[in-house]
Amino acid sequence: MKTIESFFEPFPVLETERTLLRPLTYDDLEDMYSYCVVPAVSEFTTWDAHQSKEDTKVFLNFVMSRYETDLIGPWGIEDKDTKRLIGSCNYLGCDSDNRRVELGYVLSDQFWNQGYMTEVVKRIIQFGFDEVGLERIQARCLVKNTGSAKVMEKAGMQFEGVLRKYMKVKNELQDLKMYAIVKEDFYTRVK
Repeated sequence: MKTIESFFEPFPVLETERTLLRPLTYDDLEDMYSYCVVPAVSEFTTWDAHQSKEDTKVFLNFVMSRYETDLIGPWGIEDKDTKRLIGSCNYLGCDSDNRRVELGYVLSDQFWNQGYMTEVVKRIIQFGFDEVGLERIQARCLVKNTGSAKVMEKAGMQFEGVLRKYMKVKNELQDLKMYAIVKEDFYTRVK
């Protein structure tokens, strides 16, 4: 059985109506910094708002090392109209034996409430089921992160419950909402 990681050799470039999902590059530093510096963007993430472009470069160095060592790194979300990076999304916690991944994503606040992230999440869910052969795709968000919960719901994921005091975020244990979609639901309900 092929591992999930093997589907990222070479890195898959995906498209949606308004975005191109592609590997990040160092050329994305300015665009990435422009949204990572915004406190509202990082409010519900495990990372703090970037204080300098050096913070963004450190993250890009980490991403490049993942690409180079055949570990799954994030897709950059490029707006087709402007050709600018507006966010990123990725598969986390890949479990090849159980054919399961978790989604993570971040989007520039300039593109919130316009359906971009729902469009992207639907596409990477489709890729996971159609191309990778996944059985389950899940995602978590802080209970207070209503925007992310709406993205998951609009992408066809079902709320499965609250994981109480599940993870430290900004040095405090937080409750997380768990959402998931399984292959048979995707093919009968969503697609």
